[in-house]
Amino acid sequence: MKRNLTYVEAIREASDQEMDRDKSVIVFGLDVDDPKAIQGTTEGLLRKYGAERVFGTPLSEDAMTGAAIGMALAGFRPIHIHIRMDFILLAMNQLINIAAKYNYMYGGQINIPLVVRSMIGKSWGQGAQHSQSLYSFFMHVPGLKVVAPTTPYDAKGCLITAIRDNNPVIYIEHRILHFQKGYVPKKLYTVPSGKARITVKGKDITLVGISYMQIECQRAARYLEGAGIKAEVIDPIWLSPLDIDTIVASVNKTGRLIVVDNDWTTCGAGSEIVSMVLEKLQGKRVIKVRRLGFAPVTCPPTPPLEKLFYPDGRGIASVAFDLVKGGQSKWVPDEQIDLKEIEFKGPF
Repeated sequence: MKRNLTYVEAIREASDQEMDRDKSVIVFGLDVDDPKAIQGTTEGLLRKYGAERVFGTPLSEDAMTGAAIGMALAGFRPIHIHIRMDFILLAMNQLINIAAKYNYMYGGQINIPLVVRSMIGKSWGQGAQHSQSLYSFFMHVPGLKVVAPTTPYDAKGCLITAIRDNNPVIYIEHRILHFQKGYVPKKLYTVPSGKARITVKGKDITLVGISYMQIECQRAARYLEGAGIKAEVIDPIWLSPLDIDTIVASVNKTGRLIVVDNDWTTCGAGSEIVSMVLEKLQGKRVIKVRRLGFAPVTCPPTPPLEKLFYPDGRGIASVAFDLVKGGQSKWVPDEQIDLKEIEFKGPF
């Protein structure tokens, strides 16, 4: 019988097993020692490993990221947890001008084995300053790896890969994914960087869903199936390095591409994926592309506005239908069809 864990349990198990395997791995950040334990992802670690390896920090992202870099330089492998990605902006100089560049500046003699765990996404009305997904900022910078696992399996395997990497990794967690359940082996394993996964096979259109939008793309594929359209769905998993070859091979087959992001489309991850696909396939075949993501306004806090702001499976399916059929039918799947397998259970 397969062993199922939640996304939260997968992150906690990866942290626990790596801390047990390697004494240089430490976990710290705002509220990691709180009873709620960052949604439960650090639960029990303080009790097992003590306050020298698991500890809370002041609300000072810049200083604490600098401390994390110092720890990495001193031989530790820190996991620095930021509850919200929005406030990593306060540590951009540390991450972009120091952590990302030291290996290059010192000719490969210095490494910064740092994992920055960061949460993104809507939940219970987080609004303008607590809902942003800013990972495209980090994709832009050489020297940083960026990973956004969707499944519990990948949550564990990618975190282990990130911990063992000798250079900094930005590890992205969407809040709603914390309640996803799936198969997770108990043994230690890694999910290699720079490798995407085809999650649904198809021939008519390629859907690339980043982080939580992978779930919405899979729902869209189910809706489209009812309309006689077979969508191929790809989870990039690693945004940097990006496995563009898997995406290009799929689009070369289908001739159509929609990238669905957890972010604004302007200068976003979706823009980069579309551009790379077009560059590689230009002159080989004609393709149709679309980018979907946040509406071009500030993140709203209310459910009615969120419904308009964020892409969902029905909306993705509607755009895909028109891209395949070549018209503007405005077809929308039956709202009575319920494909919602994940429900938000916050607030935290």
